[in-house]
Amino acid sequence: MYIAMNRFKVKQGSEEAFERVWKDRDSSLTEVPGFVEFRLLRGKLDEDEGCTLFASHTIWRSEDDFVAWTRSENFRKAHRNTGDGKVDYIGHPRFEGFSVVEGA
Repeated sequence: MYIAMNRFKVKQGSEEAFERVWKDRDSSLTEVPGFVEFRLLRGKLDEDEGCTLFASHTIWRSEDDFVAWTRSENFRKAHRNTGDGKVDYIGHPRFEGFSVVEGA
């Protein structure tokens, strides 16, 4: 099992627009071989930084399944409008990938 996460620092006031981008995106993840589950996580507002931390979290049967999806037309379609200026970010999204340690 493999978990792919992206963390986003979304500027205060852009949270609803960010959530809308995810809810309205053209995603066909459920049709992708090896895909198990998707979640969008919302943290609390960090008033010192003026942003809210979000994380997208997908679970895959294997890292190979995830990598195959990132090279697919479905991936390009799902990410086509992510940088169109509707959402203000602080920095770039941070990707982290994890293999699940079985039995731990």
